[in-house]
Amino acid sequence: MAALPLYIMLSSSDRDKLQLASMIASVAAVSERPVHVFVSMGAIKVFDKNASGNARYADSAFNAELCEKNAPDPVDMFGQGKMLGDMTMWACSMVLDVLGWDESNLVDDLFDGQMGLTKFLSDAEEGQLISM
Repeated sequence: MAALPLYIMLSSSDRDKLQLASMIASVAAVSERPVHVFVSMGAIKVFDKNASGNARYADSAFNAELCEKNAPDPVDMFGQGKMLGDMTMWACSMVLDVLGWDESNLVDDLFDGQMGLTKFLSDAEEGQLISM
């Protein structure tokens, strides 16, 4: 029996939430479980291709600890998950409109396109949904 697809919705720029989401997504993808990631609200700015390192993330005490311990960058981990498994990443079309952005503003070779929330939630009915 094939594993149910995993749908992850990101809306926060907190590194600890994105760290956990990237670990869940990568492990699921390399475990031959289809993963679909929807990036919306404040989380989209983390994927600004002009941002780098710790400056991508909102300040938090745990963020500082993750940096101090050289934890892998969540953006890099999403990229590794895509390379090693069946993972797609979608940018929220409404948030891109609000920011006046298009896909060229996002980290190169990470996103598969834009999608609306209604379509993502409709697709997620076929699997397991996690929101962070």
